[in-house]
Amino acid sequence: MLCTTLAELAIRSSSMSPSIVTVSLAAAAALVAMVRVGPEELASRLSEVRPVHLFLACFLPAAATVLYLMLRPRAVYLVDYAGFRTPHTCRIPFASFLEHAKLLPELNERSIRFMTRLLERSGLGEETCLPPAHHYIGTHKYCTVDAARAEFELVAFSAIDDLLAKTGIAPEAIDILIVNCSMFCPTPSLVDMIVNKYKLRSDIRSMHLSGMGCSAGLIAVGLARNLLQVAPHGAHALVVSTETITPNYYLGTERAMLLPNCLFRIGGAAALLSTSPAKARFRLKHLIRTLTGAQDSAYRCVFQEEDGEGHRGINLSKDLMNIAGDALKANITAMGPLVLPASEQLKFAFSFVARKVINRRVKPYIPDFRTAFEHFCIHAGGRAIIDELQKNLGLSDEQVEASRMTLHKFGNTSSSSLWYELGYIEAKGRMRKGDRVWMIGFGSGFKCNGAAWECIQPARNADGPWATSIHRYPVDIPDVLSH
Repeated sequence: MLCTTLAELAIRSSSMSPSIVTVSLAAAAALVAMVRVGPEELASRLSEVRPVHLFLACFLPAAATVLYLMLRPRAVYLVDYAGFRTPHTCRIPFASFLEHAKLLPELNERSIRFMTRLLERSGLGEETCLPPAHHYIGTHKYCTVDAARAEFELVAFSAIDDLLAKTGIAPEAIDILIVNCSMFCPTPSLVDMIVNKYKLRSDIRSMHLSGMGCSAGLIAVGLARNLLQVAPHGAHALVVSTETITPNYYLGTERAMLLPNCLFRIGGAAALLSTSPAKARFRLKHLIRTLTGAQDSAYRCVFQEEDGEGHRGINLSKDLMNIAGDALKANITAMGPLVLPASEQLKFAFSFVARKVINRRVKPYIPDFRTAFEHFCIHAGGRAIIDELQKNLGLSDEQVEASRMTLHKFGNTSSSSLWYELGYIEAKGRMRKGDRVWMIGFGSGFKCNGAAWECIQPARNADGPWATSIHRYPVDIPDVLSH
């Protein structure tokens, strides 16, 4: 009977924390020993106990508990987030985009045809936005440093204003500031612009992450999490994720370099993290960073072209998708043991051993992450990336809906796209308390970063970038847009 009780205890404790499991098993073992020795022998042994023994018996467990509590990582929470609300004045329909491109002498007719076909297959809609400098004829003449700074101020300050209004936190309560913007790193820095605008404290810890591509948003979250571990309890970290489009319009004929012109759009987001659960809406459960050995950027890719009329298709090269696949596999391998149930972990382990020991041709088992997450936010970098991840992870159309609709409504907003997708899920009213979300970010390098969140309190309304358009989504996105 005691063996049965211990077995049940071990089974129940498998889902508890290590400290609770240890204490439970130790208590059970002590109970068994007391039953075996009998009452008379137990009384005899207790009479031999000295005060020093009692002190050690109480002090050592207490010391071990205190040491564990001091050394364990602090929980990190997402207080709230806000996305930049793109103004209608910045909308760039395909016709306007191509009309401006045709007026640039640096772009030949072949490049214009390529960009036209790319837009038709991109998954972008007619409501995506570009910064003001890109709305002038002769765009490159207006893409100055001052215009780039103006774009950053428009995006970042708008998102931060919304976030501060949502959370009710005062700027002086912010202890850490992290900005990630890959391709625009001026002096004075973007961090300084925010510090001066909001009169943040002089002792604030601030950093600007550049050159890390579209996955930099989760890298910034990871950095904020690490800094919060050594900050006073209840400290706040502000993370601003954006990409400045103004100075990065490519004028040339290399097709791989024309891709960002067509896909990237203005956007940004601000997120407030803290080690205090007060008013928090999400808890950061896990954050995984993986990096393949590849050094090529995601946009140094080869396009396979051909059809009967000499027109060529718009397909990412197999090399690029293989690199992305390797990065995703590494992230799955790291994330799986942290979130998957035991049954899925065993299937994955058996598949791994079979491939390594028996035959490498054995098809690898992709764990069913739908058993671990209710929602998925896949970086809206392009239709091909979303298609591949949906196929490889076995996700339904609804589970990738947030990514497709974000790409359609806002385009590729780089590292901030994940926050637009989370906003879509909440605006649709699909988030519930206790739901788990997996954010998957891809970036140059080739990096694949993942973050697992648990919802504490869903949004009460559809306020944010989707507020005026969520009722129109989802929309049907054809394989090829016809005009």
